[in-house]
Amino acid sequence: MNRLKDKVILISGGTAGIGLACAQAYAKAGAQVVFIGLDQASVAATGELLGAPHLGICADFSQEEDVKAAIDQTVATFGRLDAIHNNAGLASPSKPLHDTTEQEWTRLFDVNVKSILLTTRYGFPHLKASRGCILNTSSLVAEIGQENHAAYAATKGAVNALTKSMAIDYAALGIRVNSVMPAAVMTPMLQQWASEQAEPEQVFGFLKDIHLLGYCPEGDVIADTCLFLLSDSARFITGVNLPVSGGAELGYRRNS
Repeated sequence: MNRLKDKVILISGGTAGIGLACAQAYAKAGAQVVFIGLDQASVAATGELLGAPHLGICADFSQEEDVKAAIDQTVATFGRLDAIHNNAGLASPSKPLHDTTEQEWTRLFDVNVKSILLTTRYGFPHLKASRGCILNTSSLVAEIGQENHAAYAATKGAVNALTKSMAIDYAALGIRVNSVMPAAVMTPMLQQWASEQAEPEQVFGFLKDIHLLGYCPEGDVIADTCLFLLSDSARFITGVNLPVSGGAELGYRRNS
């Protein structure tokens, strides 16, 4: 119950989907959670759900000034920073590369990749002091690709490469860096993506059947793994891009 006792964990995209499930799991495990959301309503709702002593901040982590301010506020409030979970992500639009506009490409990379640059830049001194952790939310599509989702898959491939390179750079300082790679998780973002497809009902049925274990999970499945990777139980694990996929990478089919 107290695997993260007294740890200060900042999670971007922490007010919905996988991020909200992780914020709840971290709080339950004894951490002081700083959860970042894009809109004040979701931040307030998450604050009511988690209660004290956690901290909610409304910020856009693709923007440097927002990241710096959030990390400064975290350290001013709690006196330290033990982990950063880079979970903020954008999945839309869903289209092949030749139909992707420059604006769409830039926005995807700003949210999914540049945000990691920014949190590392401003969080690094504090993680060095605490010998802390960085955890990135990647995706299984980083390794296997995805139809009509080239730009998104490219951002997650970049996240995987960053995870390994950062782990090498920071190992001597005692900072561990890992990522999780979910397949399909029934979150609002996934539901939005599915609704953008030509035949949404068929897509929702497909999402239930691509995992060998036979179901499309909720965010708590990912949260349990993230909690492990941020805890001392994973103290000798770094540079890992870990599938949390129900075996989907073994064929995207249900083992019935």
